[in-house]
Amino acid sequence: MTHTPALIAAPVANPHFVQVGGAAGVARLVDAFYRRMDSLPEAAGIRAMHEADLGPTKAVLALYLNEWLGGPANYSAQRGHPRLRMRHAAFRIGTAERDAWLACMRGALGEVVPDAALRGQLMQSFFKTADWLRNTQGNPHDSHD
Repeated sequence: MTHTPALIAAPVANPHFVQVGGAAGVARLVDAFYRRMDSLPEAAGIRAMHEADLGPTKAVLALYLNEWLGGPANYSAQRGHPRLRMRHAAFRIGTAERDAWLACMRGALGEVVPDAALRGQLMQSFFKTADWLRNTQGNPHDSHD
């Protein structure tokens, strides 16, 4: 009796990394994002949460986004699990901060990602993450009712 091995489906790769333009596209996205953080009046509060030199912060965001979008898993290899809420716990993040971050990202996506459907998908995901990071009193994420 011969044994036929079961076919194991390969995991489906996240195509967003390629659609954004790979590592070069992510680098452009990060630059566009922080350019807006430096220039949008509504982003002044979240800009103040960062060091004057954004170089190290840009590098971390690029690592994270590369992996999050389906590229190389270098963020996890270098920094471990993202633990985004824990890493942002030292900063007051309310609705205004969430919205300022999203405004910067929306503008950056508009500049870097030509596909409107992809921009919409990414913004939905970014909203969920940014909303989850809210840590001010009364946010629904800490309510255990």
